Amino acid sequence: MISYPHVYGPDPARDPNLAALLAQLDKRFNHAVCGTLVYGSCLRSGDIYDGLLDLYLVLDSYEAAYGRGWLAGANWLLPPNVFYAEQQPVMGGEEQILRSKVTVISLADFEKGCSSAWFESYIWGRFAQPTRLLNCRDNAAKLALVRALVNASATLLSNALPALPESGEVSQLWEQALGLSYATELRTERAGRAGELAQANSDFYVAMSRAHAGKLEVDFEVSERDGAWLYRCSAPLGMRRTAGLKWAVRRVQGKLMSISRLVKALFTFDGGLDYIAWKLERHSGEKIVIPPRVRRAPLIFMWPFFWGLYRRGIFK
Repeated sequence: MISYPHVYGPDPARDPNLAALLAQLDKRFNHAVCGTLVYGSCLRSGDIYDGLLDLYLVLDSYEAAYGRGWLAGANWLLPPNVFYAEQQPVMGGEEQILRSKVTVISLADFEKGCSSAWFESYIWGRFAQPTRLLNCRDNAAKLALVRALVNASATLLSNALPALPESGEVSQLWEQALGLSYATELRTERAGRAGELAQANSDFYVAMSRAHAGKLEVDFEVSERDGAWLYRCSAPLGMRRTAGLKWAVRRVQGKLMSISRLVKALFTFDGGLDYIAWKLERHSGEKIVIPPRVRRAPLIFMWPFFWGLYRRGIFK
């Protein structure tokens, strides 16, 4: 198995609030958590108190975590589920509250979602970026998660390369590949986010490119020249012709799925509307006010409200 580049990030052993939060979540989901991942802006900045910490809890099964209630059915029907969790300072004093967005998925769905078995790029596109394993129940769980993370980047490359130029710099390859995945979701980030991610994690993406060279469905090679890492890809003409169509379908599918997950999050995420407003403000720089009628009946009035935000360019 290809090794996964070590990604530095928060250490539960060194932050008592993080350790307490993970213990709280393990209990909340009936000790069915076999592994916890962290990714996103807090991992990149190194400050877990900057906004919401993005946690992915990987479960043994939905039934083990929830029993047989509606949450288990919702998680199975449209994975993942999203919740909010916070941890008050365990040592008291003036320390900050640790706030997190907790995404929950079964190990089986996570493995499937990181592979070519999922047409939608929601999982494999997201986890083709640097990720930290915060903890794993045992070595078997660790191996399964590492294997899935490696598969995520391989799946993104396999789907993106036929739609991209045949050669160029590795950093440009990942910028464009991540951009294809980003375009399949309702995103609040400003333009150029994929490029920033690729440049900030250039060593990670070079390592993953070298690891996958010669092992994909397409002929993919990586080489170094004058200190720059370059790639070359030879894909059959038929594959290149269909690649653009597949990504067009993903863009439609992905945005519809994003809306469906957004509606589901209204029932699982405490203060979901306020979180959405905060996230939109954080990335757009504009003040977002939730109208009273949207709060009273979100399933009825959220649609024209979000359509107005979309037309203003708050998200795409």
